[in-house]
Amino acid sequence: MTTNRFTEQALSEWMKGDGPDSDIVISSRIRIARNLQSHPFPMLSTNQQSEEVLDLVSGVLNNEDLHTISRFSLIPLSDLNELQKRVLVEKHLISPALANESRNGAVILSENESISIMVNEEDHLRIQCLCPGFQIKEAWDLASQIDDIFEVQMDYAFDEKRGFLTSCPTNVGTGIRASVMIHLPALVLTQQINRILSAITQVGLAVRGLYGEGSEALGNLFQISNQITLGQSEQEIIDNLYGVVRQIIEHERAAREKLQLENKAKLLDRISRSYGIMSYAAIMDSKEAAQRLSDVRLGIDIGIIKNVPTQVMNELMVMTQPGFLQQYAGEKLSAEERDIRRAQLIREKFSQD
Repeated sequence: MTTNRFTEQALSEWMKGDGPDSDIVISSRIRIARNLQSHPFPMLSTNQQSEEVLDLVSGVLNNEDLHTISRFSLIPLSDLNELQKRVLVEKHLISPALANESRNGAVILSENESISIMVNEEDHLRIQCLCPGFQIKEAWDLASQIDDIFEVQMDYAFDEKRGFLTSCPTNVGTGIRASVMIHLPALVLTQQINRILSAITQVGLAVRGLYGEGSEALGNLFQISNQITLGQSEQEIIDNLYGVVRQIIEHERAAREKLQLENKAKLLDRISRSYGIMSYAAIMDSKEAAQRLSDVRLGIDIGIIKNVPTQVMNELMVMTQPGFLQQYAGEKLSAEERDIRRAQLIREKFSQD
């Protein structure tokens, strides 16, 4: 598989399938942080030491058990240009931190891009598994399986009291981050979102935007994840997140029903306006695009819009981002040029459907 195969297609293969509760939960993700006992953590590694880590990780790719899961491609970050790195960030396949890493950073990607293993990021290994819809338990089972394969061939940094050792103290212990990407337009429109988010943080969960820590919750998309990795088992972390997200899903469904019963005309007008603007606009910035996409996605999910597949919305989530727009154009674009291209691309997608 070539590098271009991962950077030229906006929609990962795993996103083409529907998962449970996919009208509200876009995706479920497990990320496991691991380090090697034999080498300094990445922030203290020399170039030679980080290269040795990459060689050790590369050797695991020959493992037969790993081959039963998927075919994998190892991509050194040095082989990518800045736009290609940005596209991988926008597809959630690598982190911004890895994109900026110059010391033997690499990513290992499965054929359908549901598995991403970052090498020499903040930790030696960041094993990430993604599933469509609300499948956090399934994502954990897959990530755990891959983690076991690596652990057999590599000596992890582990302490009997503290658990797995990581560069950031907030990851020490289990080393796992379980998260869901969830679309909550009705809770925002009914002005219940602040109360819900406040309750989430009180039970040990974090709420972030589309691209994790420090990012804005554009398009009514929120990333909900565990904050505690020490003092709880992996299963307790997964079960806690699962239970809270299940409640949020029910609150969002109730809010959608309320909107359709009490404000149907206004809701129809909002969705129809966004659909019309996206079908004909000549220029659109990323913030407006995110909001319009949210309105149209809601219209699809509650049955008002019937001629646009949800898969198109998933694709546009990536295609309208700055990196992909420039990769698609084959050149660097100014902010205004990106806004023009963004509107053009959306018009083309809507006219196809």
